[in-house]
Amino acid sequence: MAVHTKLDDAQALVYGTTMAAFGITILTHLGLVTGQTAGLAVLISYATGWGFAPVFFTINLPFYWLGYRRMGLAFTLKTFLSVAAMSALVQVMPAWIDFAHLDPAFGAVLFGMVSGSALLALFRHGASLGGIGILALYLQEKTGFRAGWTQLVFDAALFAVALALREWQTVAWSFLGALVVNLVIAINHRRDRYIAT
Repeated sequence: MAVHTKLDDAQALVYGTTMAAFGITILTHLGLVTGQTAGLAVLISYATGWGFAPVFFTINLPFYWLGYRRMGLAFTLKTFLSVAAMSALVQVMPAWIDFAHLDPAFGAVLFGMVSGSALLALFRHGASLGGIGILALYLQEKTGFRAGWTQLVFDAALFAVALALREWQTVAWSFLGALVVNLVIAINHRRDRYIAT
């Protein structure tokens, strides 16, 4: 069985956090929402005017203890670094990218594919973006229930709340994006298809 080197892990964290920040940039440009901890942070950001990055970073703080107890110190440190890096990138990325036109349907699917690949890279290298991702990975390790399905259940509850705060068309496109994220993870994050550790 192949083992990831520190360089392997480093490139995965850089790729994963950069793509995740790009996904959030697409999402917030379109005014869409998403699921998981990022979705909660987006909804709070829209409702309060607070920046996504500090809200996302703060929401994740309580989950590190669970990550440490259930997944170990290395996982928790990689996850903390990933959350911090993504939060920082989300702050600066809008100054680097400008969309003259982005169709909401295509943007939702693009967000889903980019974010799904970002999470896969992090998951496969022993990290996550915190929150529900930690719980989802723990359940997959302990029960075999795929991480993507756990996230989908949480997303459904979050989208029910989003319907009270956003127009239904926006929530519909948002749900499409979240569905793509979770399908990418559910189909591709399988130990029997990926043997490196």
